[in-house]
Amino acid sequence: MKKTNILFWATTTIIFLMEGVIPALTSQTQLAKEGISHLGYPAYFGNMLVVFKVAGALALMIPQVPRRIKEWAYAGFAFDFIAAAVSLTAVDGVGFLTFFPLIFLVLLILSYISYHKKIKAAVGLKGKQKTDFNKELAAA
Repeated sequence: MKKTNILFWATTTIIFLMEGVIPALTSQTQLAKEGISHLGYPAYFGNMLVVFKVAGALALMIPQVPRRIKEWAYAGFAFDFIAAAVSLTAVDGVGFLTFFPLIFLVLLILSYISYHKKIKAAVGLKGKQKTDFNKELAAA
């Protein structure tokens, strides 16, 4: 359980910093605006993306946020990372920048897996069937 906790908090904190804090602090810089326009997106798209990234990052970090909201945050970040890789490949071709979002996708997957391991441990699932687990989650 300790290993799972460390993995969860390490990966989730990296995502929080890189996808929540840094975009919030740098989204209005000239470099960020040029990056969005270079990919062919309108300026308002960058602002909208930052709002969703900050909200998603907070949802992942705050333990009191309901599980369903966290699931949507994980899904949103997965879409974001995949779309970023596709956009970068379409505009600039295959290169390191193409794989950079995919590295964060791996961190996100590790965070997601460890999050679910934490839930199972908290519910006390040891050898129970999946349907029992779903019933316990619904009751929790």
